[in-house]
Amino acid sequence: MDKTETIKKLLEGNQKYLTSEKGAGDISPRIRLKTAGEGQNPYAIIITCSDSRVIPEAIFQCGIGDLFVIRLAGNVIDNHQLGSIEYAADHLGTKLIMVLGHTHCGAVDAAIHHDPEGYIKFITDEITKAIGEEKDPYKAACLNVQRSIDLIESSLIIQKDEEQGLAVVGAMYDIESGKVEIFT
Repeated sequence: MDKTETIKKLLEGNQKYLTSEKGAGDISPRIRLKTAGEGQNPYAIIITCSDSRVIPEAIFQCGIGDLFVIRLAGNVIDNHQLGSIEYAADHLGTKLIMVLGHTHCGAVDAAIHHDPEGYIKFITDEITKAIGEEKDPYKAACLNVQRSIDLIESSLIIQKDEEQGLAVVGAMYDIESGKVEIFT
């Protein structure tokens, strides 16, 4: 699938999610056995926050083997995440990377309003690099997504894959409505 087809498939799944009561992705024993034997072939890489309200497989109505999901607070990117992204893009042939931010992000809020201690500070320091002096939570979350995109696109492997049809996009998930908006 190319970028347009993949985004269309994700957004169609998101439309189903907006009114569904249960997930529609295939999690059957058959697909578990198939992917166990044949390996994974995800059509999108989703980098998103660890927030328990943000569940990519549900948001896009996907099942086992559909998405390669990387989750961490504030969807910040470091070398570990870049390695995972490069693996999925280069070795699994996935053609779309989506950095999915969300509304009401606690990590973004912490970067705007607090000066945390401990390991949390590593996360908020990265977000602060992205947002600068921005105080609007939505705009700050979008800036944070854009920084993650920029870091992903700095990878030489990702640049090579982009030349071969890989696309990197940013999106925001509204935790109240359930809607995903693509913005890059």
